[in-house]
Amino acid sequence: MKKTKLGSVLLSAVALALSACSTAPVEVTRVVEVTRVVEKAAAAPSAPAAPAATAAPAAPAAAVVAASGATLKKVTERGKLICGVSGLVPGFSFVDSAGKYSGLDVDVCRAVAAAVFGDGTKVEFRNLTTQQRFTALQSGDIDVLSRNTTWSLQRDTELGLNFAPVTFYDGQGMMVPKASGITKLEDLKDRTICVQKGTTTELNLADQMGVRKINYKPLSVETADDATAAYESERCDAYTTDISGLISRRSVLKKPADHVILDVVMSKEPLGPAVRHGDDQWFDIVKWSVFAMFAAEEYGVTSQNVEQLKGSTKDNETKRLLGVEGDMGKKLGLDNAFAYNIVKGVGNFGEVYDRNLGPTTPTAIPRGINSLWNKGGLMYAPPIR
Repeated sequence: MKKTKLGSVLLSAVALALSACSTAPVEVTRVVEVTRVVEKAAAAPSAPAAPAATAAPAAPAAAVVAASGATLKKVTERGKLICGVSGLVPGFSFVDSAGKYSGLDVDVCRAVAAAVFGDGTKVEFRNLTTQQRFTALQSGDIDVLSRNTTWSLQRDTELGLNFAPVTFYDGQGMMVPKASGITKLEDLKDRTICVQKGTTTELNLADQMGVRKINYKPLSVETADDATAAYESERCDAYTTDISGLISRRSVLKKPADHVILDVVMSKEPLGPAVRHGDDQWFDIVKWSVFAMFAAEEYGVTSQNVEQLKGSTKDNETKRLLGVEGDMGKKLGLDNAFAYNIVKGVGNFGEVYDRNLGPTTPTAIPRGINSLWNKGGLMYAPPIR
């Protein structure tokens, strides 16, 4: 199959990311291989392409639709946002021993809380496994899912989800011990590969190994911690997940430098927050909370200068963003200062990215295609008007 333009761009970003992590630089092999998920690929002899037991469960028919306007009412009456996260992925959503949450996905939750309440601290985080996350959202136990979740057709339709803007463009990769001598997928013939259950990762692995007719042994586990523990204890020969996740998990291994991430991109993984079908107002609120962070970075509005710019800017788009004119917040059912509150309390997207994935963090990942559109990336906010 032809390589897509996005695949080539993603490869460049991934190669940059793999060569530039700060505290423990990621070493990569020289062989570069870009692949796409094959829609109908023959399964590898030892691993069915799409095991029924691991496919994401369909949503209960009565649980996927939220009445328009109901979610904002419920959230405001409760006095806090409930956001589903992982809690196990440094740089994206991680809770430390003191119970403090951090990460890009966590800050997306805080941005929504700031938009609704004017206070990004009014959020309760719920740690969810890959198996729990969709049921929690469908049932209304959480208001937003911000848990390194891939946007896909099935999740958009059968699972009754609406995905807000992508907050991290990723791709699936493979990590192996440096001493193993493994440099490509074919070297994993008859080897054991750790993978999380009920994920697109599991299905992509079956697709890619199947089309190459490579026998392998999947070791399916529940959580990222389980996968990391199994990999580090040598119960599997390789570990596959999103490349950002591999960089994140590699940072917590006992000897990070002893492990390499292969130069292979096995899929497209657009990651971002999701809400239930049916409540268009809530969908709009979550969408524009993310767009506000993109726009603020584009217009040079930061948590440090937002107060000054609110009173002095002459730029009409910035005025509308910060609630100085235009009643943009009221159109969402929020205060006109919703975006101002996001930037003041959480930051623009660049600040959020640098805080969690920037060059001084253990999970340093260069922006690459996750840069703004005017800097060669894919992050883009529609006009605020």
